[in-house]
Amino acid sequence: MAAQSLAPYAAHESASRGRRHPEPGPGMRGQFQRDRDRIVHCAAFRRLEYKTQVFINHEGDLYRTRLTHSLEVAQIARTAARALALNEDLTEAIALAHDLGHTPFGHAGQDALNQLMQPFGGFEHNLQSLRVVDALEEKYAEFDGLNLCFETREGILKHCRKDVAAGLGALGERFISGGQPSLEAQLTNLADEIAYNNHDIDDGLRAGLIFIEQLRPLPLFGEAYETVTGRYPGLGERRVVHEVIRRMIGRLVNDLVETSRARIAAAAPLDCDAVRAQREPLIAFSPAIRVANLALKRFLHAHLYRHERVRKLTDEAKRIVAELFVAYRTAPEQLPADTRDKLQRAVHETARARVVADYIAGMTDRYAYAEHARIHAAADV
Repeated sequence: MAAQSLAPYAAHESASRGRRHPEPGPGMRGQFQRDRDRIVHCAAFRRLEYKTQVFINHEGDLYRTRLTHSLEVAQIARTAARALALNEDLTEAIALAHDLGHTPFGHAGQDALNQLMQPFGGFEHNLQSLRVVDALEEKYAEFDGLNLCFETREGILKHCRKDVAAGLGALGERFISGGQPSLEAQLTNLADEIAYNNHDIDDGLRAGLIFIEQLRPLPLFGEAYETVTGRYPGLGERRVVHEVIRRMIGRLVNDLVETSRARIAAAAPLDCDAVRAQREPLIAFSPAIRVANLALKRFLHAHLYRHERVRKLTDEAKRIVAELFVAYRTAPEQLPADTRDKLQRAVHETARARVVADYIAGMTDRYAYAEHARIHAAADV
């Protein structure tokens, strides 16, 4: 994106805080374009195709995965970024990278690893995404990780405990003293919420775990549903659902842009650093939409994420992750050679546990199933 098309409070490449390891310029690309390209070409991004969003990967070909979710987040975020004259390339890079650290089996895998890693500092997928781009990807001769710009790494790290943030230097400062990330990071965070709320409704309806009549009392869904069925009587249910969801997304994005535009104008930040100095986010929904969106989230938690069928899969996923962790910790010879080498170089038990957690977190759903079956088959011999 040309610099003159950006608002002064957007993230400008000319004012970037740079990379951890200095590199020659990216030539015909911009710095944030280079980040985006490195993310798309990394192994962790490709593995998102076979990682759970809500439904385990083998449940069906039409359900969202972490990869399709990340693409939907990027599409929504770029649309809003353009409307607000923010940096689209940075926004897209953050969106595509935000789930790189997610475990197999979605939040079930994360919860299991977090419990297992409590004696060793815990596990959080958001921090793991940063770990992937800073250290775990092994592609370049001169550094570990992808060596992304500070602004991209800042956007990836949405949450962080103060004790962990203290070891992250400038990247962790806002979690200690207060402040905000760039507007591009704030925007991607809410685009993530818009994407998963709406596509989880679509997938939940398709799976028969939730039903239109349950959703109609919710203002965001109900108002769009009345509009669609009033305008298109007799329309088939799948098309009705699609028309409703596209209107819900449109309403949320429009509200987000208009509300954020007004908040930015009121705060009048002169540049990106002035945005970071704000005590509250400038990217936000209006109060009415925030309440309506919260009602939608609560519905999904109660009726979809805690549905008996989903919980059954969740319990199985947690068991598989836990048994893999114990097996690798007990018999590290079952790990591949490069991971065993990392274990041998680890200087203390916490580091050794982290190597095992990194390996499991990088698995796809189907690879975790296969590894679990292989280990159990070997044990039964």
